[in-house]
Amino acid sequence: MIDKLQAIEDRYVELSQKISDPEIISNVNEWRKYVKEHAAIEDIVLKYREYKKVIEDINSTKELLSSDDLELREMAEEELLKLEEKKEELLKEIKVLLIPKDPNDEKNVIMEIRAGAGGEEAALFAHDLFRMYSMYAEKKGWKVEIMSSNETDIGGFKEVILNISGKGAYSRLKYESGVHRVQRVPTTEAGGRIHTSTATVAVLPEVEEVDVQINPNDIKIDVFRSGGHGGQSVNTTDSAVRVTHIPTGIVVTCQDERSQIQNRERALKILRAKLYEMALEEQEREIAETRKSQVGTGERSERIRTYNFPQGRVTDHRIGLTLYRLQEVLDGDLDEIIDALILNDQAEKLKNMNLN
Repeated sequence: MIDKLQAIEDRYVELSQKISDPEIISNVNEWRKYVKEHAAIEDIVLKYREYKKVIEDINSTKELLSSDDLELREMAEEELLKLEEKKEELLKEIKVLLIPKDPNDEKNVIMEIRAGAGGEEAALFAHDLFRMYSMYAEKKGWKVEIMSSNETDIGGFKEVILNISGKGAYSRLKYESGVHRVQRVPTTEAGGRIHTSTATVAVLPEVEEVDVQINPNDIKIDVFRSGGHGGQSVNTTDSAVRVTHIPTGIVVTCQDERSQIQNRERALKILRAKLYEMALEEQEREIAETRKSQVGTGERSERIRTYNFPQGRVTDHRIGLTLYRLQEVLDGDLDEIIDALILNDQAEKLKNMNLN
C-alpha cells in the first residue's frame, strides 16, 4: 500500500508542476484535465503526508526510550502510545480514500417511487416515501421537482418520478433503491388490523445528452390529452407525451406540464437515465455476477427496510440496523441510516481490495 501511496504522491507533484506551466495553461482543455486529476488525488496525498509525519515522529520518539532520564522515557512512552493510535487512525482513513470513487456520485438523481403490494394502502405509503425524501432533500439543500405522477383518489401515488438535484445527491440516495415495507393499521381498515404493504424505490443517476445519445429513429413519440386531478388544461389539449424506445421497449409518459414541449423534454430525460442504467448494468454483468434488480417484484418478502408503526421502529434489513424513531425518519431524518449504509459499503469494498 505504501508503494501505491508514494506513486500517487509522485503523480500529484508532477501534476502540480503541469497546472502551473504557462504552456499547459494556454491549452484550456488540457489544463482542466490535469486540474481535475490533481483535485481527485489531493485528499489522499495530504493524508499520506500526515501519515509520513507521524511515522517520523514515532521513530524520533523511540530514540528517547534509551535515555538515562527516567522522566523523559516515561514521557516518550506516553507520546508513543498516542502516535501509534494516530497512525492506525490515519491508515483507516487512507484505506477509505483509496476506495475507487463511483463516477456517478456527484450527479443529480431521478427517483421512481411506485406502489407495490397492498392496494390503496401501498399507494398511500408511496406518498409517505415521497414526502420523506422531499423533506430529506430540503434538509440537504437539494431541489426536488416532480417529473411525472399518477395519483389515487384519496391522496396516494400509484407512481411518482422525481428529479432531485444537488451536490452529492446520488452518493447518498443510491442506497435507497429497493422494496420498502410498511406495517400499520390503514386508515381504510375499520377492524383495526395491522396490514403489510410495500412500495418500490429506484434511484437512477441523471445523465446528460453527452452521456447517452438517443437515435431519433429509435423512438416513437405519441401525444394525447392529459388526464388526472384538476387543472384547466386537463383533457382540453394534447399536451401529454408518451415516448417509446423501440430497441428496448422502454415507455415513458409525462403529462404533468401544460406544455407538450416540457413534457417531451422530461420524458426524454427519464429515458436517458433508464438507458444509462441499462448500459451500466450490462458493463457490470461482464465483470461480475449479475447485479440484483433494484426493486425486485415489489413483493413483501423482498424488503430492504421495514417501517413498523405499532412499535415506532424502522429496520434496515441489509445491515441489521433498527431505530425506534419512526416519525423522525419519515420526516426526513435519514442521515443515521444512510451513514451506516455507506460505512457498510466501504467495509465490503475494503475486503475486496488488496492493500497489503
